[in-house]
Amino acid sequence: MSRLLVTGGAGFIGSNFVHYVLANTDHSVTVLDKLTYAGNLASLDGLPADRFRFVQGDIADAVLVDELAAEHDAIVHYAAESHNDNSLHDPRPFLDTNIIGTYTLLEAARKHGVRLHHISTDEVYGDLELDDPARFTEETPYNPSSPYSSTKAGSDLLVRAWVRSFGVQATISNCSNNYGPYQHVEKFIPRQITNVLRGDRPKLYGTGENVRDWIHANDHSSAVLAILERGAIGETYLIGADGEKNNKDVVELILTELGRPADAYDLVTDRPGHDLRYAIDSTKLRTELGWTPAYADFAAGLADTIAWYRDNEAWWAPQKDAAEARYQEQGR
Repeated sequence: MSRLLVTGGAGFIGSNFVHYVLANTDHSVTVLDKLTYAGNLASLDGLPADRFRFVQGDIADAVLVDELAAEHDAIVHYAAESHNDNSLHDPRPFLDTNIIGTYTLLEAARKHGVRLHHISTDEVYGDLELDDPARFTEETPYNPSSPYSSTKAGSDLLVRAWVRSFGVQATISNCSNNYGPYQHVEKFIPRQITNVLRGDRPKLYGTGENVRDWIHANDHSSAVLAILERGAIGETYLIGADGEKNNKDVVELILTELGRPADAYDLVTDRPGHDLRYAIDSTKLRTELGWTPAYADFAAGLADTIAWYRDNEAWWAPQKDAAEARYQEQGR
C-alpha cells in the first residue's frame, strides 16, 4: 500500500495524518480536498514534493474519484462536513459530502479493488450520562443526535454494506475528539486558545459540564496507520486515549497555561441537543493491533498545542474573524 489517496487531507486530522505518514513511512500521498472553509493548503506546507501531490476536487465527483482510485493502492477517507453547529444551521452539505461522497468512494474502491479505510466519529453512538461508568465499544448501538452525527452513522453503514455485499476491502474507525495543530478556530479547543491569545474571553456552552474524550491528532494518525496496515477487513476499531475532560476543566487549563485567571471565561447559550459525554474503550485496537498513544498526558499535549497556536498566528488569524462572526449570529 505504498500509494495512498487521502480525502480531506487539507483539513485538521487529515493534514496531521499526511504529515505523520510522510514523516514515518515510505508511502507516497495524494490529497484530494475540495478546499471548503475548513480546508487550508497552508496545513500542507513543507511536504516532500517527490512523495506528495495535491488535487483540488469533490469526493462526490465520480469521474475524478474513479481516475484517482485507479492510481492508488489505498484510500484513507477523512473528508467530511464535521461541525455540529453548522449541521444544525444547514444540514444539506452534510448529506452531500458524508453520504453521497462516501458512496462515490466506495464505488471507486469496488471497481478498482482498492483498500479503503473510513474515518468516523464516536458521535454516532449518541452520548452517555455524566455519571455512567460505561464507555463506547464496537458493539454500542448507534444513536446519533445531530445532522452531522447521523450522516456519519449513515456513511459507516454504507461501508459495512459494501464490505458484505460487494467484498470491498474496507475498515472503519470511530475516534473521540481530536486536538492538536492545524485545527480550524471554530472548534472548541483552538477557539478558546485563540480567544485568549487575542485578549478575548473564552466562551463556554451552558455550564461546561459536557465531557469529551480527547486524543492528540498524532495519536489518531498512528492508530489509523496501524489499522490500514494490520487491521482485519470488515472490522471497526474505536480510537481513544483515555482523555476524558469536561469543557470547563479544558478552558481552565488553557487559561492557566496562558497565565490568565482560571475563571476568566464567559458562559453562553448551550447548543441544541448538546451531547453530555463521550468516552471510548479502545481495548480492541490496543490488544489486537498493539497500538498505544504517545500523548497519554492530556495536559502536556494541550500545552504543546497551545504553543503551536502561539507560534503560528499567521496560519489561524485569517480564519478567526469570520468564525467569531458566525458564533455571534448564533448568540454563542
